Amino acid sequence: MTYLSRIRINPLRAQSRAMLASPRVMHAYVCAGIPATPDSERILWRLDVDNPHRPLLFVLTQSKPDWTHIAEAAGWPDADDEHFAIGDYTPLLARIAPGREFAFRLTASPVQNTNRPDKPTPAQAARIAAGDRRSFRLAHRTAGAQLSWLLDRTTRHGFHIPPARTDPAVPDLADDKAVPAPDVRLIARNRHEFSKGDRGKRITLHTATFEGRLRVTDTALLTDALLQGIGPSKAYGCGLLTLAPLPGGQRGADG
Repeated sequence: MTYLSRIRINPLRAQSRAMLASPRVMHAYVCAGIPATPDSERILWRLDVDNPHRPLLFVLTQSKPDWTHIAEAAGWPDADDEHFAIGDYTPLLARIAPGREFAFRLTASPVQNTNRPDKPTPAQAARIAAGDRRSFRLAHRTAGAQLSWLLDRTTRHGFHIPPARTDPAVPDLADDKAVPAPDVRLIARNRHEFSKGDRGKRITLHTATFEGRLRVTDTALLTDALLQGIGPSKAYGCGLLTLAPLPGGQRGADG
């Protein structure tokens, strides 16, 4: 069975500030919420900070978690309101079918693999000079490149982003014709830098958060994307794709 959890974070707590500032710290707290070892199952998580005063942590797990430790360290442990909610993911997976449409959100780490970076760092330059032919994983840093990264991967993940219903058409530079803009928005772009491991290796992570509308094209591929995530850096809060009903009850081609 798979579970999707929503956890409320109190940003004024000291431990909360450490969790919000470092994906490595947040990952450790997330892994502590399941009884199995972290390597025994795929865990996906995402931090939504639409309201910076009430951040929400979403976590997808295969085993049923317990988030009491996060509520006590980074929530409102003495409050009467709900600290976290854990829901069975099966009903959502059962609704996925070709032609159906959903609202979606995804925080990802858009990257490219190249053998020749335009502006290599000293370490990269040393590798190239030594004849190392392994490719480098480089982050996409512009909004256009990050959007293209997502659009280039929709087919392999079992969905299509249809044209926006209200946005004006944009020119297609290839044939000089106007084409409708896809129904997706880049709502947040962030750079995270934090230490990893006992030696303090510095990690720099560029993330992009997308929101929009998708249409299912392949049930199995989309189900796999929901359960396994999209793109790299999943341990650091990237890859979790979540779906929601469209406003007004719109459902797509199957009605």
